[in-house]
Amino acid sequence: MFKRLDSLLKRYEELHVLMADSEIASDSDKYQRLAKELASMEDKVSKYKEYKKILSEIEGALHVMEKETHEELVQMAKNELQELEAKKAALQAELEEKMLDEDPDSDKDVIMEIRAGTGGREASLFAGDLFRMYSKYAANNGWKVELMDSHTAEAGGFKEIIFAVKGKKVYKKLKYEKGVHRVQRVPATEASGRIHTSAVTVAVLAEAEDVDVQINPQDIRLDVFRASGAGGQNVNKIESAVRITHIPSGMVVTCQDERSQSKNKEKAMRVLKARLLDYIRKKQEEKVAKDRRVQVGTGDRSEKIRTYNFPDRRVTDHRIGFTIHDLPNVMEGNMEKIVEALTQAERKLKLGKAAN
Repeated sequence: MFKRLDSLLKRYEELHVLMADSEIASDSDKYQRLAKELASMEDKVSKYKEYKKILSEIEGALHVMEKETHEELVQMAKNELQELEAKKAALQAELEEKMLDEDPDSDKDVIMEIRAGTGGREASLFAGDLFRMYSKYAANNGWKVELMDSHTAEAGGFKEIIFAVKGKKVYKKLKYEKGVHRVQRVPATEASGRIHTSAVTVAVLAEAEDVDVQINPQDIRLDVFRASGAGGQNVNKIESAVRITHIPSGMVVTCQDERSQSKNKEKAMRVLKARLLDYIRKKQEEKVAKDRRVQVGTGDRSEKIRTYNFPDRRVTDHRIGFTIHDLPNVMEGNMEKIVEALTQAERKLKLGKAAN
């Protein structure tokens, strides 16, 4: 742990130097990225500096006890040492907990992909409901939502919608949303009042930076075509839509929501990088033995993670057995109780693994 903290402290000091550089200060995007990284370290570095100060004071007290001959001064040093050792133990426990919660992606922005699954029209409508829920949750947290691409369904809602969420600690809070979300409710078209069950898949991808994923331009095939659907008078007249194929992985990303081909290309590349980063991370996780996994759930898109039961006004997260009878409020973006329950469950798992 202390090696990691030393590395963190070193990086923290490097960031201060970099941000003082006039060239970086003039590049607002780079400066903001560094500032965000610096802010994410602040709490840990502050505690570690405090811990190192306590170690220095302990060393001083021990020196007095060893060299001093005056009995009263020795006793004072002994009393001080007791207090310092207690502070050291408390700080060490706090640092262990903070480092336990450490996730390299926790402060990253995310790209979310919501796709209608089984259930036809109801699944598409619920995909729209989930997008609205996440948008409201983002607003509650002061985050910004940016639409990347979407394919609307004729009856309403979305067959697929891809959007970015930007802000502080976005991935840390939204990472639990990946998986299958099941809805149970009576469709508006159901005359007999029969409850239907539909499903929607959600992917949560940490947005990749250039340092995370580097793509060789030769590995990319770019196709342009005319967009379809809403988007203004020129939507079907100009080849503004973009399809990017990453040849080595076979991944394909399309984007057509912007009127500008260059903007669509930029958004498609961001989605591709996020998917590639997710793919790389999954491969790394596969190397870790199952009994050492400490995440809540597997993060697999095929895993049924949550059920939204409208007749009972109930939301149940199946991974931790957590149920809340406040569905209308949750659908308005008030998800904090669910997120907090998942966060606490993961921390308990990690603490249990650390204890073993």
